[in-house]
Amino acid sequence: MEEVKTKKRIWLRVLCIVLASIIFLLAAAGITVYCVWANEINTVASFTKIRERNDAHKDGAVYRMDVSGGFYFDEFLKEGASNDKELISFITRNVTKGLLGNMGIGETDIGCSSFTAVTESGDRLFARNYDFDKTNVCLTICDPGNGRHKSFSTVDLNFVGMDPEEDVEGLMNKITCLAAPFTPLDGINDAGLSCGIYMSYQGTENAATDERNAEKGNITSTTMLRMVLDYASTVEEAVDLIKKYNLHDSANTSFHYMIADATGKSAILEWVPVGGTDATDNDGTARNLKVYYNDDDAILGEREKNCEFQWITNFILTPHYYDGLEEEMHGKDRYDDIYSLINKDGTNSAGVIKDEQAAMDILAYVGRRNYKEGDGVTVHSVVYNLTQKTAFWVANENYGDKSACFEYSLKTGELKQLG
Repeated sequence: MEEVKTKKRIWLRVLCIVLASIIFLLAAAGITVYCVWANEINTVASFTKIRERNDAHKDGAVYRMDVSGGFYFDEFLKEGASNDKELISFITRNVTKGLLGNMGIGETDIGCSSFTAVTESGDRLFARNYDFDKTNVCLTICDPGNGRHKSFSTVDLNFVGMDPEEDVEGLMNKITCLAAPFTPLDGINDAGLSCGIYMSYQGTENAATDERNAEKGNITSTTMLRMVLDYASTVEEAVDLIKKYNLHDSANTSFHYMIADATGKSAILEWVPVGGTDATDNDGTARNLKVYYNDDDAILGEREKNCEFQWITNFILTPHYYDGLEEEMHGKDRYDDIYSLINKDGTNSAGVIKDEQAAMDILAYVGRRNYKEGDGVTVHSVVYNLTQKTAFWVANENYGDKSACFEYSLKTGELKQLG
């Protein structure tokens, strides 16, 4: 009998040792996984829906994501990308650790409008409409540290492969959204610098810019915007950074950009061929960077020469680009209206408006529904206060619905829903 009890005790000890070993191995594996994926796990855990979709109004859902760590962007700049396929490959290998859902950056048909202004109290503003189709968006907050700026940006989740007709659900989809920091459309950083991207419809074939200077690094459209937000404090710094890289536009289309900082400096950046016109601009490799600063843009026209503020829609501003083809100037009506709303009688060349709400009212006027441009919508409108480092953000032209309005402060890190 005693022998039986002894055997039972031995087996119990063996069983305990085996169970303890299994638990230890599982714990070690869990610790290893967390050590490798810590930033990604924390980022995915922060992915939260903050506004429900409304199909009747063509509203996609709105999400917030707080990105942990540097998402390998320093490494990306060293490696670079000459096209969207290379960008997706980098994200798959580094950010999602080999896991990536149906990410793709397809061809687009985007509107968009922006302008700079100054409030009566002296705050510098950068206002922007993103015109596209119904889609889900993510308010993406990055704080990578190591000398890089904290930023707030808006990401169209359609560009990372999320179905615009469905909520973003399931672990695989949320892991895929780790790509969001690489695809911002506009944003502001904690130095008070803002940048936006706008489709420019260049050439009869709308060819994408494809610079090929062997001495430069390579970068795509949205990753260039991310670089500006993360590393630049002023417009001059942003332009100097951009000049170090070949731009390879994404989504098989062409874009131009506007950048502004807290000092009141702004610039419009376009890539056009020397002496080229819209009728001949179908070779993206022939384009060169043109920079038009708000205090040195007389070449663009009398209105631009006399105004301290700048504004942009979806046509190239470079002189003589549309000679004889003015009907190809996409968004020219919006461009004219933005000027008139700010400087109607010619006495407001400084671009002074009352406040952020006044800027939002101008965005509402040039929204896509108001212009009845196809079946699209203004996905979001945002007014960045470059002085206070804040964002006043509205979903899909719901200007009178406080539940669709958000305020974010880079100083406090607080995102407030206004209703």
